Amino acid sequence: MKKLILLAIAMCLIFAWGCSKKVKTEPEVVVVEEKEVIVEEKVVTDPMQVYKAEYDALPVSHTVTKGECLWWISEYKHVYNDPFMWPLIFKANRDQIKNPDLIYPGQQFEIPRYGFDLEDVKASRKEAGAPWQALEPGQDAMLPAEMRAALGYSF
Repeated sequence: MKKLILLAIAMCLIFAWGCSKKVKTEPEVVVVEEKEVIVEEKVVTDPMQVYKAEYDALPVSHTVTKGECLWWISEYKHVYNDPFMWPLIFKANRDQIKNPDLIYPGQQFEIPRYGFDLEDVKASRKEAGAPWQALEPGQDAMLPAEMRAALGYSF
């Protein structure tokens, strides 16, 4: 019995010593050609110009995935960040959407970024069920810069 215990302890020590050894590897050296690149930096400090650039970089289309609805799509930050603006997407894609409650995975919808005014937004929000006291979009909504400025929202 003592021999078995000693053998088990010896095996454990050998196993622990073998696992504790660190394997040293040589670092991989990668040589990269250096090229001199001159980049003109254009510093934009006007908040409205920064917002315009960010707004223009937003996607102008969206591909529907399983489980999505127009409400959710318009609520995405990269779309409008306002669920009550879904009628804008519906109106821009009437050729694909017959019933706004029935959209299907794989459909690709245009996301209008320009070509609508504040009255269109208010009408869309009203159609979507926004309360009459809140027909103007919130300050977090992704709107064209001129419309944000007209509403008195900051950038």
